[in-house]
Amino acid sequence: MTPADIPRLHELSVSVSWPHRADDWAMAIGLGHGWVARDQIGRIFGSAMWFPFSQNVASIGMVITSPRLQDQGAGRWLMRRVLDETHGRARVLNATKEAYRLYVSLGFQTLARVAQMNGIVTDCPEYPLGARAMQPADRAQILQLDTDAMGVARPEVMAAVLAVSEGLVIERAGRITGFSLMRHFGRGRVIGPIVAENEADAMALCGPFIAAHRGEFLRVDTREPQGVFFDFLEAAGIVDFDSVQRMSLERLPDPVGAARTFGLVNQALG
Repeated sequence: MTPADIPRLHELSVSVSWPHRADDWAMAIGLGHGWVARDQIGRIFGSAMWFPFSQNVASIGMVITSPRLQDQGAGRWLMRRVLDETHGRARVLNATKEAYRLYVSLGFQTLARVAQMNGIVTDCPEYPLGARAMQPADRAQILQLDTDAMGVARPEVMAAVLAVSEGLVIERAGRITGFSLMRHFGRGRVIGPIVAENEADAMALCGPFIAAHRGEFLRVDTREPQGVFFDFLEAAGIVDFDSVQRMSLERLPDPVGAARTFGLVNQALG
């Protein structure tokens, strides 16, 4: 996979109703490694990528096969190449309903449901105050907080996301305890990652973004089950649209500290 493939990759993702723009594909290719499957006249009918988080962990994503070839082994062919390249790392992915059986057959184990929450913002429910705008001096603490919540450092991913995002942080006693980033993605904007110590802080980190974008399309991918944060998003019009299953092939590193990830960068990048 190379940047020259982006126009045809975009066509492929549109064909399966994925919202990714050409710019979203460009970010993915800049951060990861991938394979494409072509037919005899050069059309791309399959893709698969992996993203190095560290020497020990990789995230797999952007796995797409043309509907007419989903039952003919194209997805397995692509996944075998990705698994060969990532041998020796712990592998994690978010499985769509269409690909779930393939991943189970390859040995992946289900960890948690990820809700794709999206929609046009219709309201901004009350939310706790306390978040402030991100400043350049916050960067080191944000990177460490993301590492602690994920259990693994992903500096290249975070650098790319920070470069194109607005950010909010919660600071207590001179220490950053939570942050959220928002950027253009798909049909509108995505809020993610969101890292916080509790649901109230997660709402405080999303509320100002939601209030500023009433009438616009926002998305949050969250592993949080039904609860106050989930209900807050739905009350704003960001509803439970679809879901994927977080899966891993090996044991993943455990998070460190009190903060946890309330919102993903996206499904490919975790």
